Amino acid sequence: MSLRTNRDQLVETAVQGGVAPAFQWAPFEIGSQGEIFSWPSTGGITYNVKAGDSAFGWAGEHIEPGVSSCSSHSNKKAQAGYQFLACCGNSVRVISGAARGATGHVLGHHGGVDHLMLDFPDHVLEQLTCDDRFLIRSRGQGLQLLDHPEVAIYNIDPDLFERWGLREGAGGRIEVPVNVIVPGFAMGSGIGALSVTTGDYDILCHDASVVEAHGLSRLRLGDFVAVMDHDNRYGRTFRQGSVTIGMIIHSDSPLAGHGPGMMTIMSADRHKLVPVLDESANMAQILGIGRYAAKQ
Repeated sequence: MSLRTNRDQLVETAVQGGVAPAFQWAPFEIGSQGEIFSWPSTGGITYNVKAGDSAFGWAGEHIEPGVSSCSSHSNKKAQAGYQFLACCGNSVRVISGAARGATGHVLGHHGGVDHLMLDFPDHVLEQLTCDDRFLIRSRGQGLQLLDHPEVAIYNIDPDLFERWGLREGAGGRIEVPVNVIVPGFAMGSGIGALSVTTGDYDILCHDASVVEAHGLSRLRLGDFVAVMDHDNRYGRTFRQGSVTIGMIIHSDSPLAGHGPGMMTIMSADRHKLVPVLDESANMAQILGIGRYAAKQ
């Protein structure tokens, strides 16, 4: 059965930003196993890490695929609005420089650094500079399932939501395609935060036995994933029987308490959401962008 939404009532708002500077967090950092490293991390224009790629194996940590962006406004509420209003799957247009007029998609938002990640085709990335600016046609916050008001939905464009492949199953439960099912005890940095409409929280992948038992090594940037016994309706907390669905938005990290970042998409209590394993449950694969883009 198809799922009815309130997409016609969603507000569309223009938000605008630029390229976020690349950061160096410290001369050296210490991983959870005591390893010392000095690696690239957040920010800038990343040419070779894309939605659809593995979240693991990079000589970097918390790597953000594509273009990392932030609001050009110094006002904190304006900066928060840039992250809040822009939803994964929204269209974005370059409005300056050699790539002016080129279009791409919003991937997701990263907490702590308050970055929004944008995907563009390779030929557009090659034209961009760190001075360029982007206009996003934001829509998605306020999306609801009309027949299932107990399900909270955040941070996703209605077109992407409809192409994702959700369906109503037995007993009115919502079957949700995901690539990985994460046990609730494996969630780290970000638990307790109220900011489910901005930012993310991390999946801990430092215990090899847990990674193997739950297939966490399959995690790709852009993957839809389910976290069991986590309730993200009004903040991020543990609650037995709840399920939270999210999307992977940054790479793994060796830092204690950190790992691949997951942005909240859906959450409900009392076993309302049923994750269904599907290796094609990836935003980039669904939209044909990132690593799944047609070669030009």
